[in-house]
Amino acid sequence: MAGKIRVVVLYGGRSGEHEVSLKSAASVLRHLDRSRFEVIPVSIDKEGRWQWNDLHTLDQINAVSLPILADAPEMRLTRGADGRGTLMPVAPGAPVEIDVVFPVMHGPLCEDGAVQGLLELADVAYVGSGVLASAVSMDKDVAKRLAEFAGIPVAPYRVLGRKAFTQDRSASLAKATEGLCLPVFVKPCNMGSSVGIHKVKTWDALGAALDDAFRYDVKVLVEQGIDAREIEVAVLEGETLFASVASELNPNAHHEFYSYEAKYLDPDGARVDLPARLDAPQMERVRSLATQVFAALECSGFARVDFFLDRQSGQFYFNEINTLPGFTSISMYPKMMEASGVPYAELLSRLVDLALERYRQRQSLERGYAS
Repeated sequence: MAGKIRVVVLYGGRSGEHEVSLKSAASVLRHLDRSRFEVIPVSIDKEGRWQWNDLHTLDQINAVSLPILADAPEMRLTRGADGRGTLMPVAPGAPVEIDVVFPVMHGPLCEDGAVQGLLELADVAYVGSGVLASAVSMDKDVAKRLAEFAGIPVAPYRVLGRKAFTQDRSASLAKATEGLCLPVFVKPCNMGSSVGIHKVKTWDALGAALDDAFRYDVKVLVEQGIDAREIEVAVLEGETLFASVASELNPNAHHEFYSYEAKYLDPDGARVDLPARLDAPQMERVRSLATQVFAALECSGFARVDFFLDRQSGQFYFNEINTLPGFTSISMYPKMMEASGVPYAELLSRLVDLALERYRQRQSLERGYAS
């Protein structure tokens, strides 16, 4: 490919994790190799408008969280005359052909297959998992079912739907508590960054926790609380799947668990052990489980896989997978990869290269229709 590769860094989005995305994208912009890539910052604001932000202005601002510039021209993603993905200005202006999109976005309508489907329709290469893997990985219930089917241990949990909960609150509460003991965790099925998650220590508090979780999703998990350590592994696709050394998150005493506040708002929210304090067999086990989860959910490119390590039994339980994990200056995916010998800038370059290779492979397939 002649010249620099045009990389659209896509950030923002219409999810509760919009602000996290702005921080992730700021780090990605700083670390992408400008000698190889022509970087095009495109934001999606909370109303869904796509805007091309001026890279030079963003470089000068050099903030930990990218602003969405007020005078940024609105754009549309479409297919150009040659079939390539193209950014088209809403106001009169020249179209801009692009090579690959790096969606640095988290949460619903960003990480759940919605944006990936749009990029497929525009026929453009993009970083990360495809539509199927993005959708099933975002849904904590479906991801756990597929992982369990592949033989990966999963902690007991129950699933509630908002419609049934609204129609018969008492029956839903009874279903939620069946076979579980306190404490339990209430989690929206399709949110990340610990948004809407509650630790419930008395059954009287369950209803209010569910009410809040249902603000974010129509399906909610009630999961058995375990006296566990929180272990994370970064997975990177290549000739074979590569799993990083694991890290361990230790929320500080004033946080009940690794909440949104502990992750993003409190600079002393948690202590991170990188590498995690695991013996050699435990480290080997959790790294193996991480690649098994990645493969079972048919992920592509990269993902962060989170586990619980039961302090009593020593058993690892799959918690969740993030197919577009955080890339902020303190996010664990790039930190784990760096600790495993893959520096941030090299990691970003490899992800772009993987996206282009996956696109070329898909382009070589028969379409199944007459052209």
